[in-house]
Amino acid sequence: MNVHVQRTVSPEACPALVLNADFRPLSYYPLSVWCWQDTIKAVFLERVNIVSHYDRSVRSPGFEMRLPSVVSLKTYIQPSRNPAFTRFNVFLRDRFTCQYCGARDDLTFDHVIPRSRGGQTTWENVVTACAPCNLRKADRMPRQADMLPRQAPFAPSVFQLHQNGRHFPPNYLHESWLDYLYWDTELEP
Repeated sequence: MNVHVQRTVSPEACPALVLNADFRPLSYYPLSVWCWQDTIKAVFLERVNIVSHYDRSVRSPGFEMRLPSVVSLKTYIQPSRNPAFTRFNVFLRDRFTCQYCGARDDLTFDHVIPRSRGGQTTWENVVTACAPCNLRKADRMPRQADMLPRQAPFAPSVFQLHQNGRHFPPNYLHESWLDYLYWDTELEP
């Protein structure tokens, strides 16, 4: 007896990769994805083109639609030239590594020149640090604490964050997305 069992996949497990009109992701980190409801709404409002589908459909009494897995915007959105100064982007710039000891756990950020000594919360003064190193350095200057960052803090470009982000792929990548991610990666001969 040959029985075929089909697993039911919830629509919530079917996000859509959102591409700009030039077929590049709107953002890599975090990866630009929409939930299935937002994707279908954008389709009906004619804001996107469907590029690829899942093998999953959603239904109502008078309607059925295959869920889009990749959509592209009909109108090009100019990407930001300067990344936002966020905790995540600082961690990404520093590759999720403590800039004092190299640890990858219990991360926070540290002001190289402490705020109590006039240090600002800027790209050029904040680094990723593990909690133990942050506590050890406290409000001392780097030389006083004998703790110099492995890499001097700097304002990264979007390109630099994309390069670093390739080392930390998202937890979920649908096969239909792969042709649109990392399209600028150098090909092997």
